[in-house]
Amino acid sequence: GGILFGPSILGHPAIMGDILFPPRSVLTLETSAAFGIMFFLFAVGVRTNPTSMVRPGKQAAILGMSTMVTTLLLSLSLSFILKFYVPMEDTLAVSLPYLAASQSLIAFPNISCLLAELKMSSTDIGRLAVSSAMFCDLIGISLVAILLGILQSNRHPTKSALSLTSAVLLVLIMVYIVRPLLLKVVKRIPPGKPVGDHYVFFCFTGNLVAGFISEVIGQHFVLGPLVFGLMVPDGPPLGAALISKLDYFVGKFLYPTFLTTSGLKTNFFAIEPRSLWIVMFLIVSSFLIKIAAVVLTSRFFDINFQDSIVIGLMLNARGVCELVVFNLWRDGGVLSDQEFALCVISVVGITAIITPLIKWLYDPSTRHGPIKRRTIQHSKRDNEFRILLCIQNQDNVPSMINLLEASNATEQSPIAVIAVLLVELAGRANPMLVAHHSTRALQTSNSKSSHIINALRQYELCNESCATVQSFSAISQLQTMHDDICRLASDQNATIIILPFHKHWEIDGSIGSVSRGTQNMNIKVMDKAPCSVGILVDRGILTGSLSILNNQSIYHVVVINIGGPDDAEALSYGARMGRHRNVTLTLIRFLLIRCDNPRERKQDNNLIDEVRQANLGNQNFIFQEQVVKDGVGLATSLRGLESNFDLIIVGRHHQASGILMGLGAWSECPELGVIGDILASPDFGSTASVLVVQQQRLRGEKFNKRMMKPMVISHEPEHDVSDVVAVPVDNDHDYRWEIAIDREKV
Repeated sequence: GGILFGPSILGHPAIMGDILFPPRSVLTLETSAAFGIMFFLFAVGVRTNPTSMVRPGKQAAILGMSTMVTTLLLSLSLSFILKFYVPMEDTLAVSLPYLAASQSLIAFPNISCLLAELKMSSTDIGRLAVSSAMFCDLIGISLVAILLGILQSNRHPTKSALSLTSAVLLVLIMVYIVRPLLLKVVKRIPPGKPVGDHYVFFCFTGNLVAGFISEVIGQHFVLGPLVFGLMVPDGPPLGAALISKLDYFVGKFLYPTFLTTSGLKTNFFAIEPRSLWIVMFLIVSSFLIKIAAVVLTSRFFDINFQDSIVIGLMLNARGVCELVVFNLWRDGGVLSDQEFALCVISVVGITAIITPLIKWLYDPSTRHGPIKRRTIQHSKRDNEFRILLCIQNQDNVPSMINLLEASNATEQSPIAVIAVLLVELAGRANPMLVAHHSTRALQTSNSKSSHIINALRQYELCNESCATVQSFSAISQLQTMHDDICRLASDQNATIIILPFHKHWEIDGSIGSVSRGTQNMNIKVMDKAPCSVGILVDRGILTGSLSILNNQSIYHVVVINIGGPDDAEALSYGARMGRHRNVTLTLIRFLLIRCDNPRERKQDNNLIDEVRQANLGNQNFIFQEQVVKDGVGLATSLRGLESNFDLIIVGRHHQASGILMGLGAWSECPELGVIGDILASPDFGSTASVLVVQQQRLRGEKFNKRMMKPMVISHEPEHDVSDVVAVPVDNDHDYRWEIAIDREKV
């Protein structure tokens, strides 16, 4: 927009330049832009974790440093060669080394915004690029501060030394005085309570004061806000509150004003053709040098060639940080109108090139696809059972602990729990996957995460030598959180992923809250998971879930079987639970009247026979077969399960059968399947939690052909519910095989 209204197009004096922007209005715009860039860099500092800048990791540090140094040395060398051997204007000859040096900068905000736009922040190479950029930003900020100190003092040695010394003192005061004060402020904010407006006002005022002090000591005014922002603890409560206040005002008004003023200063008519070709050659060469440096360094870390190319493209990202530097150099007399216009063209051109190239070369959706079979059904009985447990709300923890305990950890078949606390990204720029230290002592902190981790450790202590718990926190946007879950499931060789349902119940049985972001996350995980997946619909709050740890209560589980691989996985999970001494297992198989084909149901019959054979003599196992006429009869039979169980397990999809005819017409949650959606509906009236299971999907596998999509027929005749005899489930401990059918109408 700024370029459109600038001297290059509409703002040209020959068209309507003086009418659009008279001199007095330009001064007002530049003042607003100055405040805009101050608060923008303050927000960048708040989002950034300074610890990651100092300790980025060995791989990221080496990759970033080698890329930055190589690009700087070779680009500067190339600029001096061009300067001495190619005829050019004097102003370009002076500014060419500065342009070459700017190509080595690796700006973290640019890369973070690019990856967020491409939804690649949670990918492996995205995290590596961000970590490298944060480390390089520390070096880049220092170099730019030194250069600006020299320019602000008109290259006077004594004044330059005093300016740089004052800048160091300012940083030390921020680290050792301001940072501890801000940490004390954060401790005074009650957990879960909103941040007081007086704290926000104090931080905004401190931002302006820091900019004023920077200008007084001979530095540019942008240094103080950036350093002050880095001192503010990122994330909730203070960092998130500041970002929520800044996002709209800065993002919609002040920041666009800065971009507009940059465009207004861009005059394409000041560019000479020879200068354009020289600068283009330098920028393209630096672009390729940076990619080559990344590729060569990546060879030492076993990063494949294509991924290293993508990382090189990411580190070439251009954006607002370069525009800030170019504006400062223009104000300092380093760049003339011609060089400034060329720099703006380079920022726009490189961004336009790298974005489609990254999309073309890297597809995150194919990175965590299933390679080998990881299901409960096909696991050996004495193998370790690895559960990736995703926790979003601490209210779901009691039901999840009961689910873990019912999963029956034994010395012959231990359970490894990989618990992931899902935290939505707020007040931070880059997503994080944090591994919590595994200790046997319970945490004394009053935070929500500490309560969850303590509950998991209590489960581990109650199952000593049979269960292990490893806890992580995935701090990311809900749109990309599925990448963290799938990557962790792949790395940890998980057998099943347990996801939270997106609806939460109130104690009166009504729906309290609905998170569409969580629903979309669940759908993406089910599409891309490298193992089996389960969604837990938690209704434990309706009955006040009694713990089955330490034999405190009996846990009643029912498995619904219609047919198909998902139901087979659900049955395999239920059969494992049935071996727990405090679990009563009921298996109910539904058949369609006159339509049972033993050949088609051979695999289902074999699996059910195996489960029945394994539970001979088990007083806590009940098997029933119920024959129904159609979908309405099935729904009626399901009503008999309303208040008899603690957990209902069902597969997501089922084999093609008329037994599901018409039921899918009212489905609200496709991630649960037809039967799961009925059981999870508030109209179902049950207090039992529901676990909807999907067996791992392997591309090209024959067994996938057995999976069917639910039949959806919205216009069918009225059904006579009296055709079905629904047998209520008996909870005594007798082993029985029951068949329910109305023989008079057969």
